[in-house]
Amino acid sequence: MFLTTKVWMSNASCEKAKASIDKSLQKLKTDYIDLMLIHQPFGDYYGAYRAMEEAYKDGKLRAIGVSNFYPDRLIDLCQFAQVTPAVNQVETHVFQQQKIAHEYMKKYGVQHESWGPFAEGKKSCFTNPVLMGIGEKYGKSAAQTALRFLIQSDVVVIPKSTHKDRMEQNFDVFDFALSEEDMEKIRGLDEGRSLFFDHYDPATVEMLTNMGKTRVV
Repeated sequence: MFLTTKVWMSNASCEKAKASIDKSLQKLKTDYIDLMLIHQPFGDYYGAYRAMEEAYKDGKLRAIGVSNFYPDRLIDLCQFAQVTPAVNQVETHVFQQQKIAHEYMKKYGVQHESWGPFAEGKKSCFTNPVLMGIGEKYGKSAAQTALRFLIQSDVVVIPKSTHKDRMEQNFDVFDFALSEEDMEKIRGLDEGRSLFFDHYDPATVEMLTNMGKTRVV
């Protein structure tokens, strides 16, 4: 078991984040959490991060990080934080490969982690002809090929499934390696934009920050 949870936007301050961390420990009935992330780069996320740094030093958190922090926000945090984020979890899949963000994560020693590695099925991810064609060479599905591409790109993946057989398939991606030629073909699928929401779009920022005000966790 590896426990990961997040500080929600409504708790984006030092004192509220401290209370949120203790509440998470209580709910999970554990003395420590393996990884705690800041959910969004909005509100007083500096205060929330200071609270996580303190909890990390106290042993309540084994690792701390962020999610949805694009290069500008990540650089800003890394330049001033006492503890470098262990992880940055961002939308990453074959259609949005986060190439620039990935380079900055490498530069600052932050592990790139994907949410939505299957693009939540958008753009016919599971029947994409490029992924299916490459997968056939290795006896793998399009989904397994997509996961293998991300893993070979040094991206941690957390695929979601409620079906046992698909969970088993998601684990069965360590017995083959994509060739550089196949990797390059998949790199060509990158559109360089979100399929869900853009953190640089003012309307999206308003939507997310309003959600942080109204949804309390």
